Amino acid sequence: MIETCSIWNLRGERVDHASSSNAPRVDNVEPIVDPNDQVMGIIQDAFPFASTNINQEGEDDVPTPIDSAEFEQYEKLLKNANQELYPGCESFSVLTAIVELMHGKIKYRMSNLCFDYFLGVFKRILPTDNCLSKDHKHAQKVLHGLGLGYEKIHACKNNCMLFYKEHETLDTCPICNESRFKMTSQNRTTKIPQKVMRYLPLKPRLQRLYMSTHTATDMKWHKEKRVDDDVMRHPADGEAWKEFDRTFPEFAADPRNVRLGLATDGFNPYGVLNQHHSTWPIFAFPYNLPPWKCMKKEYMMMTVLITEDPGRSIDVYLRPLVDELKDLWTNGVRTFDKSIGRMFTLRAAVMWTVKDFPAYAMVSGWSTKGYMACPVCKEDVTSGWHAGKVCYLGHRRWLPWDHEWREKDKEFDGNTERRLRPREWSGDEILEQLNRLDFAPFGKTVSRTRPSTHLNWTHKPMFFELPYWSKLKLRQNLDVMHVEKNVFDTLVGTILDIEGKTKDTIKARLDLERMGIRRGLWMNRDSDKARRDLAFFSMKPNDKKEFLSLYRLSNFPMGMLLISHVA
Repeated sequence: MIETCSIWNLRGERVDHASSSNAPRVDNVEPIVDPNDQVMGIIQDAFPFASTNINQEGEDDVPTPIDSAEFEQYEKLLKNANQELYPGCESFSVLTAIVELMHGKIKYRMSNLCFDYFLGVFKRILPTDNCLSKDHKHAQKVLHGLGLGYEKIHACKNNCMLFYKEHETLDTCPICNESRFKMTSQNRTTKIPQKVMRYLPLKPRLQRLYMSTHTATDMKWHKEKRVDDDVMRHPADGEAWKEFDRTFPEFAADPRNVRLGLATDGFNPYGVLNQHHSTWPIFAFPYNLPPWKCMKKEYMMMTVLITEDPGRSIDVYLRPLVDELKDLWTNGVRTFDKSIGRMFTLRAAVMWTVKDFPAYAMVSGWSTKGYMACPVCKEDVTSGWHAGKVCYLGHRRWLPWDHEWREKDKEFDGNTERRLRPREWSGDEILEQLNRLDFAPFGKTVSRTRPSTHLNWTHKPMFFELPYWSKLKLRQNLDVMHVEKNVFDTLVGTILDIEGKTKDTIKARLDLERMGIRRGLWMNRDSDKARRDLAFFSMKPNDKKEFLSLYRLSNFPMGMLLISHVA
């Protein structure tokens, strides 16, 4: 039994007192922590030069020169941290009060208007000479120095390019000639961009992990504290991680170098108000942290925010991130490690990407539509048109050569299987193939017709600009959540014979009849009208009713439900 599992004693669940009486008692008492001390700790984490524990014995121990603007921000924060919220208030400083209130706003998802209302109420409750911020905008200014900031980069309306670096001063897209800015009804140009992406620089976020006393030590967990007992608990236990260490020993020599995973997916923040909108964030995950931390939302770092579905033009929006990743691999960035009080050169590498199957095509460059949609088999795929859609067969090729299922035909697709599994292309072979192809520019106005020589490639992924990308053993990962949800929905829909959810359709039955396999599942033509009889793997109505009634009346411990949900 999981120790954290709740006991439902009012529902009849009993506790084994004999086994629990000898267990050590732990009082759940949280220590009292002064919030002002916590805020001072946050300031020291954000500004390493504020710490007095800096080792300066050697060249590597000397912090980088202090920027005047950065020091000015530090002085403002320090002033607000030492200023009482109102005369005589010893519990809260101005900065502590704003940090606590902003934390509550984020935790309980308060809107800006709601936050402004409560700030106004608090200002009226407090003494008249209080220094509390009057609204959300002013509160953000108080916390400005603690934030990491982001950049707004204008983009072409048709996703052709970014107005970035050498194109930053242009007013028109050189590919589609679309204006950078919106036009008025009088056909006059405004200064309002047609499309904007947000880029959140990665370097300061990685540096913050080592400037904080809470995470600096944990960032070396994968090397110093991980137990290597041939059990898969962390990405560092996997073969892809170990192969990377063997290929790049110089990078692996310093455990402080960061291993990242990138994940992306689209979502609609407006719900039913705008069902056609899709926002695409790209997150980075630092896998140096232990498994109970590396996937927590506190350590998720948003790097890119795209305001619509970019399609294959996602590489256009990845340009700032890839440029920064290349610099992090080649040059690194000077970073203060608070766990030892010294400066070091921080480098970073992306180990793989994670996404669902539709987004797989956007990131990998291999289309997941059509007869060659399988990114594993590629041109050696076995596919055909069945039940009104393209289906992919040939799964028995992965079985051992002498497996009995290879000889069975009627139980599968009507053919015996004597082929070996498709060859596995290395990253260098894929890169060589992509370099021989000529792809059309990005953008909505470009024709998507591909020559047959391109197979299912739509574009050359920008990640291949990273010097190590073609050497990775595992570059693309599928999001388990989407896969297991789709498989579960299909299984339940088919077993319960739910209309619109089951895969046992009339078209599927006709396909079986056309292929001459599984006669017991053919359409019943005993009468004038052909009908689909209930399959042997689907529940009968009485069985379905009994099963659903039993499930509805079942009560499960809260811990069990939580584990099932997470799994």
